[in-house]
Amino acid sequence: MSTNPQLCNAIAQTILDGFDKHYFLFRRFGNEAKFCFEHADWSRAGEGRKERILGYEERVTETVNTLNEHFPDEAANALWWPDVKAAYITLLLNHLQAECAETFYNSVVCRVLHRDYYSNENIFWRPSLSTEHLHGSSPSFRSYYPGSCGLRRCLLQTVTGFDLSNGFQNLRRDIRRLEIAISEQRRKGWKAQPNYQIQVLASLFFRSKAAYIVCRIINGDRTQALVIPLLQDTDRQIYVDTALLRRKHVSIVFSFSRAYFMVDMEVPSAYVKFLTSIMPGKSQVDLYAMLGLQKQAKTLFYREMQYHLSHSQDNFQIAPGVRGMVMLVFTLPSFQFVFKLIKDRFDPPKTSSREDVRQKYQLVKYHDRVGRLADTLEYSNVAISLNRIDAELLEELRANAADSIDEVGDKLVIKHVYIERRMQPLDQYLAQASVTRRHRAIRDFGQSIRDMVGANIFPGDMLKKNFGVTRNERVVFYDYDEICYITDCNFRRIPPARSYEDEISDTPWYSIGQNDVFPESFAPFFFTNQEDMLLFKENHADLLAPDWWNGMKDTILAGDLTDVFPYPVKRRFSVRFGS
Repeated sequence: MSTNPQLCNAIAQTILDGFDKHYFLFRRFGNEAKFCFEHADWSRAGEGRKERILGYEERVTETVNTLNEHFPDEAANALWWPDVKAAYITLLLNHLQAECAETFYNSVVCRVLHRDYYSNENIFWRPSLSTEHLHGSSPSFRSYYPGSCGLRRCLLQTVTGFDLSNGFQNLRRDIRRLEIAISEQRRKGWKAQPNYQIQVLASLFFRSKAAYIVCRIINGDRTQALVIPLLQDTDRQIYVDTALLRRKHVSIVFSFSRAYFMVDMEVPSAYVKFLTSIMPGKSQVDLYAMLGLQKQAKTLFYREMQYHLSHSQDNFQIAPGVRGMVMLVFTLPSFQFVFKLIKDRFDPPKTSSREDVRQKYQLVKYHDRVGRLADTLEYSNVAISLNRIDAELLEELRANAADSIDEVGDKLVIKHVYIERRMQPLDQYLAQASVTRRHRAIRDFGQSIRDMVGANIFPGDMLKKNFGVTRNERVVFYDYDEICYITDCNFRRIPPARSYEDEISDTPWYSIGQNDVFPESFAPFFFTNQEDMLLFKENHADLLAPDWWNGMKDTILAGDLTDVFPYPVKRRFSVRFGS
């Protein structure tokens, strides 16, 4: 069947117009984040974060509707799409967000053709264009040269180069502290080389109450990260909170367990390239996601997974550990991720529905994850060869998740799946850890609960199996089917028993409302080992009584957000140097 080149071009242009509208709005959210920071409008900043995530699907839907309205026969015919794809590539030759535009194209095609998009010629299975050395209307980063201008002057230009409307609390003090922090990190015998410079990304990175200046220091053949968090006092005056120069600390700021940044980027690939130079351990999947381009992250992840499958021989299998009552979890041992499907039926005492669970995962996607809630990649219609699936797993899928799968020829099509980075469950970690690491993890377990509560998150099911330990040995929560807002909970004290019969009864002697929570009952779920419980109480005894929870609830209802810093508190300048 022959196609019409003009119609192919028109279809391609319609899709690109949809993407351009999406990215225009994406950048507008980045600009609005600057306004929110300047005016301390944290409520609007949170709303913008949610609207930006929702905006992608809205633009895809608009574009699909336009295609179905203006090109109903052509759009529905898979034979047209290879030529449409060729026309689209031509339109992208000088496009500054070509890789993201390809992903948008894939999203549209998958929606229009349903499962016909499994044919690689219809979609961008691999990137068609290089994003190396793309240049926008202005450079993606600025360079300052301490060798000729002096380090202090370069730091002053770095900190004040973003046209923030707020004044600084004490700029002279902050520059002096930055200078000290940088000097302390220099190796013995350090000497300035002819190329000594500080390169600064042109846009601020906004998240929660902070704005981050992201830099790299180049000297000879060495590249070092420099991330500078800016915060505000009660008078909305800005101050430099610290200087992050160690790769570990910078990596935690960009952790998968934190909310996405709001950034205005003309050339996103240039930002990813810059970030990779200071965090080589981070994948492009991680970095695109943290920049708020989750769909691009999903595209890259899917390509990586398919590449891995073609170069590995092990099979998908049921994930080790305690099996969940709501989610069916499986993994590929050679691949550092887990795959989670919502079961058709939930084991008692779970009473929520499939839609309830999906809403819980959406809540986490929109929320500030404060370094304690794992990010997920959500996919529809993922095809896996049946010969890569263990017989036990396939039987489990057929028995407990039949509504989420289809078997089509030699493929298993998973209709809906969440994919998360694999972590060692906290209960398993504690069983194997040294005494020092065990004690540190128990303390961090309590701190993880505090951090989530400070962000208005009640984890719900706080069994240790629902927490994981990251490679940086941070405790992170990853089971969301009972998660809710602290402000929706009613924290109560357990009434005293009326009689001996009450004390030995298997059922509570007091009424329990739907949203009632009894912190005094947490202890057996946390630790049955008495020594572990004593250690937990040394740091977090207040978590076992309703007073602390109600105090946090009142604070949140009053509009106060607890500060959760994505770096060690001891690194803060106010702690190191005093106020």
